[in-house]
Amino acid sequence: MKLKYSIIVSVFLIFFSSCKNKNSLTVNSPNNQISVIFNSNNEVINYSIAYKDSVLIKPSKLGFQFKGMQPLEKNLVISDFKYSNSNTTWTQVWGENEEIIDNYNKLFISLQEKEGLKRKINIVFKLYNDGVGFRYEIPTQKNIDSIYISNELTEFNFVKNHSAWFIPANFDSYETLYKNELLSEVPSANTPITFETKDGNFISIHEANLTNYAGMTLNKNSEDNLSFEANLVPWPNGVKVKTKTPMQSPWRTIQITDKAEKLVASNLILNLNEPNKIEDTSWIEPMKYIGIWWGMHLGTQTWTLGNRHGANTVETKKYINFASEHNISGVLVEGWNTGWENWGKKDAFDFVTPYEDFDLEEITKYATSKNIEFIGHVETGGAAQSFETNLDKIFSMYHNLGVKTVKTGYAGGIQTIGQYHHGQFMVNHYRNVVKQAAKYQIMIDAHEPIKPTGIRRAYPNMMTREGTRGMEWNAWSSGNPPEHHTILPFTRGLAGPIDYTPGTFDILFKNAKNRVKWNGLDDGTSRVNTTLAKQLALFIVLYSPLQMASDLIENYENQPAFKFIEDLATDWETSRVLNGKIGDYITIVRKDKKSANWFLGCITDENEKKLEIKLTFLDVNKKYLAEMYADGQTADWKINPQEIKISSIEVDSKTILNLKLAPGGGQAIKFTPLN
Repeated sequence: MKLKYSIIVSVFLIFFSSCKNKNSLTVNSPNNQISVIFNSNNEVINYSIAYKDSVLIKPSKLGFQFKGMQPLEKNLVISDFKYSNSNTTWTQVWGENEEIIDNYNKLFISLQEKEGLKRKINIVFKLYNDGVGFRYEIPTQKNIDSIYISNELTEFNFVKNHSAWFIPANFDSYETLYKNELLSEVPSANTPITFETKDGNFISIHEANLTNYAGMTLNKNSEDNLSFEANLVPWPNGVKVKTKTPMQSPWRTIQITDKAEKLVASNLILNLNEPNKIEDTSWIEPMKYIGIWWGMHLGTQTWTLGNRHGANTVETKKYINFASEHNISGVLVEGWNTGWENWGKKDAFDFVTPYEDFDLEEITKYATSKNIEFIGHVETGGAAQSFETNLDKIFSMYHNLGVKTVKTGYAGGIQTIGQYHHGQFMVNHYRNVVKQAAKYQIMIDAHEPIKPTGIRRAYPNMMTREGTRGMEWNAWSSGNPPEHHTILPFTRGLAGPIDYTPGTFDILFKNAKNRVKWNGLDDGTSRVNTTLAKQLALFIVLYSPLQMASDLIENYENQPAFKFIEDLATDWETSRVLNGKIGDYITIVRKDKKSANWFLGCITDENEKKLEIKLTFLDVNKKYLAEMYADGQTADWKINPQEIKISSIEVDSKTILNLKLAPGGGQAIKFTPLN
C-alpha cells in the first residue's frame, strides 16, 4: 500500500495556556456532524459523544487499574494537547475498495497526576465523518516500567435504549447466532455490537489495531442498564494485559452513521491501523478455491486415515483437475497430515508428516503443473505453543513446495493451561504466525481466530478468517437461519473479511450418501437454510479475498449455476452498498479490479422481498449484458430451495431492475460491458 497525499496534511498546535477551560476539550469530525468532549473535571476523566447535536454517549469513564500500582483514573490534569487534521488517500493491496480516503480531525491529550508520582498518560481521539476512534498511551517515564493491567475502565454510557444486534461475550469463540434485543437487555457482548436508534441512526462498537493486548468484550454496567464497561480477556492469574512502556492500547471504535448502508461501507477500522509493512506484495493474491473439507463435515469422509479418508492423493488430483477446468485458482486439503487420530490429546500433530495415502510432494508438483495453488492446512487442536515452536519448520516446508496459502485452525480449547483464544497470549500468537508467514511469502486464512481489527492493512498476507458461525454449522446442526446472512454484514462484517465458505448446491444433502453422524449437535435434520440463488449471492454480500466454493465437486458438475462462480472476481476496485436493513435484506455491488465487470449480490431473510435496483453505478456510456441468477418462480428455502432461473438481458445505467427474492432467497448478477 502506497500512501498518496491527496491534500497536504495541515497541523496546528494549540497550547494549554491558550485554553479558556483547562478541564474540557472538544473535537469535531471533518463534516462537524460528530463531536467528542473530553473532560477532566471532578477528579475523573471521561468523554462524551454527540451526533447531529444529539448526545449519543453521555460522560463515560476512562482510565486503568493495575496490579502492583495505583490506578490511573483520578486526579489527572491536562498538561498539554494538540489538534491536527489530515486528509489523505492510500491504496490497498487488495480489498473491497482499491482507494481508501483517510480524513480525520485529531486531538492528542497529555495528562499527568496532580500529585504523588505525577505519572503520565495520553489519550488520542480521531474523528472521522463515520465515527470515532480513541486509544490510550502510557509513555516512557521514570515511575513506570512494567505494566500489569487488571482492568480497563473504558465505559460506553448510552443515553437511549437502542435496538442491539450482538452475540454474548465469549473468551473463546464467536460462533454464535446473533440476537436482537434492546440495549437494556444485553448482559454482555463480543464486538462488533451494532445498534439502531429510534431516530434511524446506526452505531457500532468495536476495536482497531489489536496489538500486544487482550481482546475487548463488553459487560453491562451494574449501576446503569444503558451502559457497558470494557472487559478484557484475562491471563490465568486474572491480569488482563502484561506489557512495558511505551504502551499503546488498541483503538476503541464507535462507528456512527445515519444509514445502515453507510455503516457497511465504513473504512474507519482500516484507517486506524498502521500502513503496510510488507515491501514486496507481488505474491499476495486473492483467489477462489475449492477443497476436501465439506465431506468431512457432512460425515461422508473423514479427516483420519481409513477407507473413508478424504485427503488421499487420488481424490486430491480430482479436485485439482476440476479447479483447472473451471477457472478456480486453489485447492484446500484438510486431513492430509497425521495426528487426527489423536484428536483431543496434547500436541496431537507434528504438522508435516503426511498420511500414507497422501503424497504431499507429488500433489504440490501436480497442482503446479496445472497452474493451481495447493492450499496447506495446519490444524492445531488448540496446541498453539507447539505450532509456534514449529513455525519455521512448517512454513519453510510449504515455501519449498511452492505453497503460498495456509489455512490455520484452533478447534477446541487452547492447550496452554488457563489461556483463551481471545486473550493477550493468543493475540500475540496469531500475530506471530502472520509475521512469520510473511517471511516465507505465505498468506493466512485463520479459523477459530481472534476477531479482525484491521491488521490486514499492516500485514496484507492476513487474508481472511472465520470468527463467525459459518457454513459448516449447516452440515451437523440446525444450521444458520436465513436472517443470519442479513445480520452479518452489519455486525461481524464491519470488522473485516469473513471466510464463510458459501456455494453449497446440494442444499438438502440428497447426494450425500452414507453419511455417518460424528457431531452431537446433528439431530438428523441438517441442511442449508437458503435457496440456491442465495448461495451465489453470498459470494458478493459476505466479503472475503479468498472465496471457497464449499460443496463437493460432483455437485457442481453439469450445473449451469456454477458459471457464476467460474466468472466471479475476488479483488475489487470499488464496492457499493445499494440498500440494506439489518436482519432483513441487503444489496451490494462490486467492480472487478482487473476488468470492467460488475457483480451484484442481493439477499433476504426468511421473508419474500421485492426490491427496485437502479443501475446508476454502471458506466453511462456503455451497454452491459446482465447475466442473472434468480430464485425460481416457486423457490422457497424451506420447500423448494433448488429452483433457480438463469437469464440474460441488455441493460445500461438508466435501467431499473425489479428483483423478487424468494423466502430465504437471493439473486446474483454479473454485468459485462458489450462491445
